[in-house]
Formats: sequence, structure tokens, C-alpha cells
Amino acid sequence: MENGPPNYQFGEFTLDVARGCVLKGAEEIKLRPKVYETLKYLVEHPGRLIGKQELMQAVWPDAFVTDDSLVQCTLELRRALDDRDQQLLKTVPRRGYLFTAEVVQRSATPPPDLLDRASDNVPPDGRTKLPRKRPSLPVPRTSFIGREQQLADASDLLLRPDVRLLTLTGPGGAGKTRLSLALATSLSHQFSGGVLFVGLASIMDPCLVATAIADALQIQQVANRSVPQLIGEQLQGSAPFLIVLDNFEQVLPAATVVAETLEACPSLKILVSSRSCLHIYGEQEFPVNALAPDSAIQLFAHRAAAVWPDFAITSENAPAIQEICARLDRLPLAIELAAARTRMLSPSAILDRLQSRLQLLTGGSVDLPERQQALRKTIDWSHDLLTDAERKLFRRLSAFVGGCTLEAAEAVCNTRRDLGIDLFEGLSSLVDKNLIQHVDRAEAEPRFTMLETIREYALERLDESGELPAVRRAHAAYCLVLAEEGNPELPPEDRARWLAHCDLEIHNFRCALDWLFQAPDLDWSMRLCAALFRFWDMREHLPEGRTRMETVLRLAGNDHPKERARLSVFVGALATSQRDYPSAERALELSLSLYEELGDESGIAASLNALAVSARDRGDYASAQSNFERSLACWRLLPDRLAMARCLHNLANVVKVRGDYARARWALHEAADIFLELGDHSGAAWSTNQQGDIARAQGDILAARILYQASLEVFREAGDPWGIARSLTDLAYIDCEQGHHAAANAECREALETFASLGHKRGMARALEGSACLAVAQGHAVRSLKLAAAASRLRQSISAPLHQTEQVKLDQTLYHAWKSLPELEGKDAWTEGFAMPVETAVRYSLEEPEPAIPRSSGR
Repeated sequence: MENGPPNYQFGEFTLDVARGCVLKGAEEIKLRPKVYETLKYLVEHPGRLIGKQELMQAVWPDAFVTDDSLVQCTLELRRALDDRDQQLLKTVPRRGYLFTAEVVQRSATPPPDLLDRASDNVPPDGRTKLPRKRPSLPVPRTSFIGREQQLADASDLLLRPDVRLLTLTGPGGAGKTRLSLALATSLSHQFSGGVLFVGLASIMDPCLVATAIADALQIQQVANRSVPQLIGEQLQGSAPFLIVLDNFEQVLPAATVVAETLEACPSLKILVSSRSCLHIYGEQEFPVNALAPDSAIQLFAHRAAAVWPDFAITSENAPAIQEICARLDRLPLAIELAAARTRMLSPSAILDRLQSRLQLLTGGSVDLPERQQALRKTIDWSHDLLTDAERKLFRRLSAFVGGCTLEAAEAVCNTRRDLGIDLFEGLSSLVDKNLIQHVDRAEAEPRFTMLETIREYALERLDESGELPAVRRAHAAYCLVLAEEGNPELPPEDRARWLAHCDLEIHNFRCALDWLFQAPDLDWSMRLCAALFRFWDMREHLPEGRTRMETVLRLAGNDHPKERARLSVFVGALATSQRDYPSAERALELSLSLYEELGDESGIAASLNALAVSARDRGDYASAQSNFERSLACWRLLPDRLAMARCLHNLANVVKVRGDYARARWALHEAADIFLELGDHSGAAWSTNQQGDIARAQGDILAARILYQASLEVFREAGDPWGIARSLTDLAYIDCEQGHHAAANAECREALETFASLGHKRGMARALEGSACLAVAQGHAVRSLKLAAAASRLRQSISAPLHQTEQVKLDQTLYHAWKSLPELEGKDAWTEGFAMPVETAVRYSLEEPEPAIPRSSGR
């Protein structure tokens, strides 16, 4: 038998190359793939100084990464090897790393049983899996009728080990979505890792499918990493997980994303509903057939009773109902549309009108599949029963994707005041006829939505009417007005309301941009992209925003230099957030060049500020300080005092990191004076809070507390939740350090709840880390490791690791927790915490801990 790849032994550890793992004795140590590759390269080159660039090139040969990624790997590696004192791996400041342990290389012949176990979905060490997640599924508005056998058959298929992609196929209105929801709900207990629903009906661009999946999984996309790779990392070691992709037919080129995601995630299965197969390897098709005759009649009766409670099947109306269902090919959506008419018509009258309508139909839809013809004829019939004004409203509503409010419908459907009907009465009539749905939302305006199949029909009618261009433009104008409402400086409460409104209208924004790009209308395209930058940035839709702006920049060519310069700043900012620093620098240098050609001093200042932020985030503090000072010099010659104050803030942050505390204080004092001069008390409070950071860095805890408390008071008065959460977190760290545990606990809880309500992931991670430090101080070792691990997972998901100095402080605090526990218990706690979804971690942190049990040292 041939020997396998060599094993490397160092101390009590073995790096088993054949299995791709690290063992401590007989127990496997869990490492992320990149952490394992880092260790493997170090072990293969013991006793040699390895520079950072060499190590990063070895571990990430085809990707651009920063020092932060390497630092995170070494921190995780030292934690796994219990090497906090750097006895195995030494950091040589500004030069690299030195693996100092004695390494013994041995050839290995891996036993067959180990090779078998390595490919098993269940790890041989029985390590903790992802905790069961609550199914994230829409709640159906109607009962499930007539699909029991298909549900059972599809369930058997989806549970087969060899079926990882199941596609429910059928025409529009066949009930694919309803069956997929029932299937996912009934099998949720089999997918203990979680069940996730991703609706794709509003997405026309296949390139946005990956973004939709990442958003649903709350994964922050980063440069040079595909979404399937990121999903694979997030679900690594997960228990069985199910993703439901609904309405895939209009994005079929994105089938490659599905294939790559399945390949990256062995524990994942995907359920798709689509009018067409995806045609990728391993796909199992499941046709969604017509309802059985009895089930079709039962569905008609159930839906008729919903609009007329006294409705019942009798010997007189049963033949007519049976014939209605037969003529509609027992297609669920067509039956529901017909049943909605029982409010005004008897089944016999419905049948008479339906027969008449079918006899009059000619052409148009004869090339469609027979079952789809039945649906179209039913919608035709429902449409013909509308008044002229109702038809006008019906077709104009098709411009909306994902629904609209009453105000939006008024703006788009009655722009010229030519609707000819009271809007609310018209909408109510369409709701009564099952052509649109009325959806109540807690603490928000009700919305009116349209099933995608019906919307496609209405769009055809809109096109035939000749109104399509005008209505599309009115829809784009509504979206532009809404987006530009967020461009001025808004008070925190108004900003939160605007963001929440944009959340609801994201599908309409996408639709408007699609149309503007196709028209093409460069002026409005650029305005809408620029107006949406704040939304894309604050809600972390980074890849989508960047893709949209890069698209419009390509369409613009060399024209519109001022607009191109502005959008290039925004592209650079989003690329910086994604850690794609080369692309960020190219976009920002282009913006600076264009503004210099235009002689636009404020644009030059903004570009320099953005270049400085990018340099700061990649750790080039000297370049960051230089560009901030150049930007500040420009702002001093301009009337925009608010921008100048913000630049002073940024400069203070960088010079503080570089140890120039006096210069930082000077910049913050000047910034605070400007903020107060402008009446921006929240801005001044941020200056005060940052002064507290400086005092704390210099060891003056009393001064830091006074400054944090002062800023918190102002943030509360101003209603600034971001500032409130930040000051609370800073106070909690101080109170924890000084033994004021009750106060620290209250501050951590409020900060975490506030960051969670804002969806601010870095803030949530910071609050979880604060709670972990508090748990250490209170003697809750297991709790502290779970919380710290959950924070680490959250930071990893958004590629925002702690600064190295902060990570060292956190590790020093957690060292006491590690030492107080038996080794296996500590690792189990870390694994469980790292596997927590963010919602679970937040709930766990907010729970009151059990009284601490005194422990002796576990090591």
C-alpha cells in the first residue's frame, strides 16, 4: 500500500495532511479552512521567518486580502492551540511570523475507516452542530387543499440522500409556491440547521439572485469571495439546512449560483419553484399537476365561503361547480378567481359567463400550454367584468413590484387625474374580485399587492393600452422622489422612518432602475443611484448598490463628468466597506481626477476624505492622515462647515490611533464648536464621546466616564439611537472594569437592544463582546465564551475583525474563562456560541444568567 501525504507532529499536536485536520492526541481540533492552511504552511516551514505577504499569498493565492484577515487567522490558531503566550507561533513585529515548535515529519497511511469518516456529513468527534433555527417562512393566507398526496411524494423525494435540489415545475397559477411552503413547513423538523425562504418574483436580473440569498442569510458580501463560498463558510459544520427559492423562472441563468452553493455546502438542500427546470446536474424535477376533481370542487367551495359565508354545495349547484372546475383545468388560481364571483353570482351564472367568454376568445394565447390558456381565459373573463375605470387602475398597478401604498398608487396611477374613479373605491373593488390583495402591516401603511401571474397579465394590458412608457416614468418619478427625500441631513427619527420606507420599496427601486437603464434615461438613472446611496450603505446592500452605480457609469461613458465624479465617490465608499481596496482606490482616484478637471473644490475635498477613509480601513494610517489633512484644508476654504466638522472627526480618529492625543483633542474641540454653532447637538456629542475614548486610552477612567455620560445625555435628548448605543457600550466597559456589574449589565442590554433594532452588526458584535467581558467578571465562564464566539462569528460574517490591539485585550480577558473550565467544556462552549445565529445570540445575551458556580482552575 502506498503511503499517503506526510503527517507533521509538534508537541502534543498532529497535522494530518491526508485528512486535512489537526489532532490533539486522538481528538480533532476544529479549524476554519483558511486557519488550517495557515497552520499547514507554518508547519511546513518551521524555524523560518515568514513575512506577512508570503503567508497571505500562500493562503489566499487568488484573492486580495488585508492584514486583518491574516491577524484573525493567527488569533484563531493560537486560541485553538492554546498558544496565547506565543510558545509555538511568535509574531515578529513589522516582519512576520516564526513557527518555533520542533516539528517531526512522518509518512502516513491513513486507515480506511478514517477516510470514510472524513467524508461523512456527521463529524466523528460529535462536535456541536448549529442550533435549530425557527423556520423563516411566509405564513400562507389560505388553507392547504387537495395536495396531500403530492406533498407526501415531494417530501419523500426531498428527504432522499441523493436528492439535494428539488424543483417544483408547472404553469403560473398551478400552486407551486403554496406547495413549496407546505413542504418546507412540514419538513422543518428534518432540517434542524434551519429553513430559509427567498422570494425572487421581484428580481429580473440574474446577477442579483446571489445578493438576495446572501441578504436572506444575513451574510455580508466581501471582495474576491463568491456568495456560494461565503454560504459554505457560514453553514460549515451545520446540521441539515434547507433554502427555498421561489419564482426562479425569470432568472434561470442564475442556476450556476444554485449549483455552486450546493457544491460548497454538503449539509444544504435547495427547493425551487419555477415554470422551467434549472437544467443543472443533480436536479430532481417534480411536476405540480392539476388538482384532482374532488379537490378542485373542495377548493372552490372553500374560497367561495370566504367571500360569502353562507355558501354551500348543494344538489342544485354541484353540477355547475364541477363544470367550472373542469373548464378551468382544475388550476388553483383560476378556480380561486372564479370562486370570488360568488359574492354576486350563482355558480350557474358564473358558468354561463365563463362559457360565453371562452367561446369569444380567439388568437392571442393559443400558443400557450393548454393549462395556461385556461388561467389566461379566467383572468380575461375577470378583467372584462371590470368597469373601464377599474381596468385602467388594474393595468396601471402592474408598474409596482412588491406592492404599493394608497399614496403611491395615487402618485403613479392617477398622475393626470384621469382615472375616473375614487382610488380607494377602485382598490377595494379589485380586492373584492381577488385581482389584488390588501395586506395590513404593523405600524405601517397597508399595502396592496398583486400575484405575479396576474401582474404579468396586467402588464400586457398596460402595454396594449399604449400607456406603458408614461406609467413607467410616473413609477420611476415616484421612486426618485422617495429616494431623494433621504438626501438632506435628517434628524435621527426622520432618517429611521425614511430607511424603513425604503426597505418596503426596495423591489420598486429595482424595477425603476431596470426601466431607466433600458430606456435609457441617464439623467434619472444617475439621480436615483445617487439618491439611493445612503440606503444601500446604511442597510448594507453593498454589492447591489455598487453594481447599479458601476452599470450607470458604464452607460455614461465619458459624458456627465460631474455626475460620474459623484457616483465614483460612492462606488469607492462601498468598495471600501467590502474591503476591496484596489477597486476603491481606482474609483476614488477617478473621482478626484474628474473633480480636479471640473475645478470643483467641494468634490475634491469629498474625494480626498473618501481616499483617507479607505487608507485608514486598510491600516495605512500615514496616508489616511495626509489625505484627511488635505481634505480639511479644502473644507476650510468652503462654506460647508458640517463637512469640515466631520473631516475633523475623521482626522482625530486617525491621529489618536497614531498616539498623537493632543492633536486628536484639538481636532475634536474644533469639531464640537462647529457642530454647536450649527445647532447639531448630536454631532457635538460624538465629539465628546470620542474625547472619552482618548481619556480611556490614556488611563484616565474618571474623565472617560464623565465624557461618556455627558455624550449619552445629549444623545438621549437628540433621539440619536446610534449615539445612545455607542455611549452605553463604552460606559459598560468602564463599569465592568471597575466592578460595577449591575450597571454594566443594564448598559450592555440596552446597547444590544438598540443596535439590534438598528440592524447594526458591528455595534451588535461590540455589545456582545462587552457582555462576554462582563460574564467573565461575574464568574460565568461558559456564558462568556459563548457570547465572545457569537461576536466573532458576527464579525467574520461582515469581514470586520477587531483591531489587533482590541483583540489582544479581549483575549486577555477571556483567558480567565478558558483557564477556569476543563478544556473540552471550554471548546464546546466556544463551538456552540460560534454556531449561534445572530438572533439567537442576542436573545441569549439578554437572558438573565444563572448564579455563578465557583470553579477551580480547569487546566
